Amino acid sequence: MLAVPVCAALTASGLMACDPGTSGGLSAMAVSYTTDRAGTRAFEEEGVRVHWLSCAARLATGASPSVRAAAGVDCEGETADGARITITGTVTQEIGGRCVHGDLTAKSDGRRVFRAYVLGDCNAPLPTPTRTPAPPPPAPGDGGAARPTVTVTITVTETRTSAG
Repeated sequence: MLAVPVCAALTASGLMACDPGTSGGLSAMAVSYTTDRAGTRAFEEEGVRVHWLSCAARLATGASPSVRAAAGVDCEGETADGARITITGTVTQEIGGRCVHGDLTAKSDGRRVFRAYVLGDCNAPLPTPTRTPAPPPPAPGDGGAARPTVTVTITVTETRTSAG
């Protein structure tokens, strides 16, 4: 239920087009979010220190009920030392913010780091939902009109070293 107002706000602001998902439950927003999180962890596990990574997904159009839904994914970002990183491919299933299934290739500075058919930990516990505080009451004179909120997710990894 929360996804609809968030999608409306993001769409109205021009930041993102949201979709309700396909009959198979695949949504571009969930695929983007999960690929971003799982991709960042996978890069880190391969020794690539991620400074930031941002993913976008688009659902394949014209899929029939007999054809499995798919989403194209394009992620781009940067390592801690300034190298360009990407994840591209197709996702056919997203499981509760924990993992994606499909065919994804990750590169750092043009060099292939990994190719994955499952990205993330599908057996991990479900992420703990976060509660959004109620909006403040309307200010006098604004007619009580609701104001849209915008949420943008960017993964940033910082590594701190202590001076020895």
